[in-house]
Amino acid sequence: MGQEQPIFTTRAHVFQIDPNTKKNWMPASKQAVTVSYFYDVTRNSYRIISVDGAKVIINSTITPNMTFTKTSQKFGQWADSRANTVFGLGFSSEQQLTKFAEKFQEVKEAAKIAKDKTQEKIETSSDHSQASSVNGTDDEKASHTGPANTHLKSENDKLKIALTQSAANVKKWEIELQTLRESNARLTTALQESAASVEQWKRQFSICRDENDRLRNKIDELEEQCSEINREKEKNTQLKRRIEELEAELREKETELKDLRKQSEIIPQLMSECEYVSEKLEAAERDNQNLEDKVRSLKTDIEESKYRQRHLKVELKSFLEVLDGKIDDLHDFRRGLSKLGTDN
Repeated sequence: MGQEQPIFTTRAHVFQIDPNTKKNWMPASKQAVTVSYFYDVTRNSYRIISVDGAKVIINSTITPNMTFTKTSQKFGQWADSRANTVFGLGFSSEQQLTKFAEKFQEVKEAAKIAKDKTQEKIETSSDHSQASSVNGTDDEKASHTGPANTHLKSENDKLKIALTQSAANVKKWEIELQTLRESNARLTTALQESAASVEQWKRQFSICRDENDRLRNKIDELEEQCSEINREKEKNTQLKRRIEELEAELREKETELKDLRKQSEIIPQLMSECEYVSEKLEAAERDNQNLEDKVRSLKTDIEESKYRQRHLKVELKSFLEVLDGKIDDLHDFRRGLSKLGTDN
């Protein structure tokens, strides 16, 4: 490739037709690789070359009878009879595919022109050889002597050998052309089968796409169900915490109930004490009534006798103070008993 120059470069996924089935595509590259057109200045020929790492996955010499076919918006293919295969390229955009196809047509036309020029040179060389051979024969008949005749004879022999080789090459090229035509016919059939398989792949892709949509909907439903389950779990967690709080409150109430039961056991004793205090209170009230009667009697006596009143006033005052204290004590004691009865 020392005399070859790249004239166009792009990137694409490379495929080759399955040599066994001639229908299915086999990926030749794991990812998009560089695909380039090269022009050989010495041979005046064009090639498509692609390398994946250290492996050459495309080495296709373009001939005038090749055709690049677009099978979809981003996929194209061509048959190479010399390599006995069909290459396929998958592009990332329709624009890249269009540019590659236009360049293929341009290079194909250039290859055709180069082939026509080569054929003209061969035909011109063949005609020149035949003319030289006839002239040499006439000169040989005209004269059989002299150095010039010897030189012409030698040239004539060389031209005969060249003519024989040219005829052999023409026959060889005819055989190779026939072989190429047969290979081209096989590859055309394979290309037609490939186009049919592309339609089948399109149908399979449509089915897979519908299945993918169905699975996506199913995933959405499952995600919604998972969300509901998570919400239920959160509710259960909240209920569990509430149950634990209620159980703690229940334990506290049970403790309070036990305390109340213990207190209820001493209620009869308190009732007895209350009855005893009530009896004492009644007795005190009776005493108080008696004292009040005595006070009234004393007041009468005071009215009857002022002298006795002055004398008894000090005693009465002292007695009244004591009596008031007793009455206050009784009233306080009564209020305490009433409060105790209310609390119970």
